[in-house]
Amino acid sequence: MVDGIHLTLMIGPVLPVPVPKIVVDAVQSVQVTSGKDKTGFQITFAVSKKSPLLTTMLPAGYFDPMSTRVVIAVTLGGFPQVLMDGIVTRHELAPGNDPGQATLTITGEDLSVLMDVVEMPFMSYPATPEIGRVYQILAKYAAFGIVPLAIPPFITDVPMPTGTIPPHKGTDLAYLKQMASDCGYVFYVEPGPLPGQSIAYWGPDIRIPVPQHALSSNMDAHTNVESLNFSLDGLAKKVVVVTVFDPVKNRVPIVVPIPNFNLFKPPLGARPTPPAKVEFPDYMTKEQLPSVVNRVLGILARSSDAVTVSGTLDVTRYGRVLRNRMLVGVRGGSLAYDGMYYVNSVTHNIRRGEFKQSFELSRDGLISNTPRVVV
Repeated sequence: MVDGIHLTLMIGPVLPVPVPKIVVDAVQSVQVTSGKDKTGFQITFAVSKKSPLLTTMLPAGYFDPMSTRVVIAVTLGGFPQVLMDGIVTRHELAPGNDPGQATLTITGEDLSVLMDVVEMPFMSYPATPEIGRVYQILAKYAAFGIVPLAIPPFITDVPMPTGTIPPHKGTDLAYLKQMASDCGYVFYVEPGPLPGQSIAYWGPDIRIPVPQHALSSNMDAHTNVESLNFSLDGLAKKVVVVTVFDPVKNRVPIVVPIPNFNLFKPPLGARPTPPAKVEFPDYMTKEQLPSVVNRVLGILARSSDAVTVSGTLDVTRYGRVLRNRMLVGVRGGSLAYDGMYYVNSVTHNIRRGEFKQSFELSRDGLISNTPRVVV
């Protein structure tokens, strides 16, 4: 693909295998978008009227949605990195009047899409806490190489079977995300670390505290990004004021203001942006104390970052692949914006002879609280 960078593409049902040469030669572009809770991909093939992709492979079901698995990996410096392990959900054919202008595009999502196709209203979990339900649901997807990694909630509530039996609501994915939201957690499926493997994470939104090499702008020969844009949103942060009843008589209302502070993401700005909004949700007044505590912790875990950064880079100049859900340093954005940031999303754009990335970063305030970044 590029000097020192190689693309690996695997396609097949259940267990994908390396694609044949005719498929590799037809690849026009590959795009993988890794967001906060989902990863998607799109592969475009250049085809002709007599291309085997149209005459043989497409009619035979080689690209059929929901039955075709795709693994995308890049090798940089001898180390393979899995960018995508997912399922085709759609394919499109765009015929062209000129030779070589027709394209076949397949689009898909990570393996979590398999958890969002069948509703399970007949399922129930007597005397089973949240962590037990999570592992029970994810055990069904072990055949696809999905390894569960779940962290118990801070306050565990085991429902008594004589009182309440928790029912399964909606699809597996919807129920997993609903339980995660109630506990202030997140759920997503991360591809890798090896082809054919994925990690299903259910727990707090903790970013890996290993900083990546800095993104440098306006630094002459040390510049390794094509563009950087900084912004500060004064309305991003808010204070939530909840009202709960006393745990003794359950009659006296108690007002509790919750600050805009994330328990799982340490502050990266020395001058945090003050909150500008105040909200008064009333959904906690009818819930029991364990549920209220988990919801309060969830509000703390979902606090917003006011400072955001967007930009693009060329991987060949950066020298490595920028990864999502990690830390990265920024240089060249002035005293107010330099320092460490959390990586919220990364989009990989791959073409022949080109590998570029667009990214979004965030943190809580201005001015770095760290003296140096990893160069």
